[in-house]
Amino acid sequence: MMDINLKLASSHQSKDYKSDQYVRWCPGCGDHALLNCLHKAMAELDIEPHMTAVISGIGCSSRLPYYMNTYGFHTIHGRGAAIATGVKTAKPELSVWLATGDGDCLAIGGNHFIHAVRRNVDINILLLNNKIYGLTKGQFSPTSDRGFVSKSSPFGTVEDPFHPIELTLGARGTFFARCIDVDLANTTGILADAARHKGTSVVEILQNCVIFNDAIHENIVDKAWRAERTIMLKHGEKMLFGANKDKGLVMDGWTLKAVTIGQEGYTIDDVLVHDTTTIDNTLHMKLGLMSLESGLPVALGVIRDVKSPTYNDGVEEQITTVQSKNKIRKLKDYLMTKDIWEVK
Repeated sequence: MMDINLKLASSHQSKDYKSDQYVRWCPGCGDHALLNCLHKAMAELDIEPHMTAVISGIGCSSRLPYYMNTYGFHTIHGRGAAIATGVKTAKPELSVWLATGDGDCLAIGGNHFIHAVRRNVDINILLLNNKIYGLTKGQFSPTSDRGFVSKSSPFGTVEDPFHPIELTLGARGTFFARCIDVDLANTTGILADAARHKGTSVVEILQNCVIFNDAIHENIVDKAWRAERTIMLKHGEKMLFGANKDKGLVMDGWTLKAVTIGQEGYTIDDVLVHDTTTIDNTLHMKLGLMSLESGLPVALGVIRDVKSPTYNDGVEEQITTVQSKNKIRKLKDYLMTKDIWEVK
């Protein structure tokens, strides 16, 4: 007999999650694609709009709550993760999303970000990374590459950037994924996977800013060479890439190596199988840090997805336990059980 709780098909469509607000992003901005994918992912998840909350900080991407037919809160610079933590802890039944950017999340919001990840609060963090401050008109951000020339670094930056996966896994993150704004099909699926994860999910979206940092990810996202320069990782599948899926990743000592199957003695059996669920994050970190400069494809897809207790479940369980041991329920009753002083 079929489980009556099992839904044969989604009862919602992407339009159910769209607000009636005019979308105020520049034409061609990668935020448009992410918004479209988020609407589709929510329809796939089939969670009621009134059971969903979208939080944001400050920045171009942080305008996203206006375009959602859900609860929303456009907060202050860098504090989105703290607000999202409070929302999920107070109303654990809600599906909570945080829309943030590389500046909002990793600069002034860096402390809130790593502690939300450390606590494993059951929220979904959408980190749109265009390696620039767009809303404040083109300053370098925490993810801008060394030597990057911008309005605030006219002679080039003299610092190395953050890699979001390093911060996430360094904070004991349980879920990390990466996608690109022009790949709507895979992005939609990744967002749905992030929402199904119980705990903090971090999705880095490599996104284009057409005004202040145009084509910043062009070396990997262009269709002419995307298949050769990126790898879409899928749990339980061989780590293959290339237009003909004839290239793969193998271990060469302690390092990853890209090889062509059939050359230098390498066969399909030598290619690694992706496992998102390993507790040890060493290989996940190596995959997330792959770059063209190191002769490796950039990793896309779900890189890490492990189970761990969540902060909000722990708080809720603690409250229930304490309440069960204390029969006092009203504030007046509680106050009258303690020492009392009369002030005259």
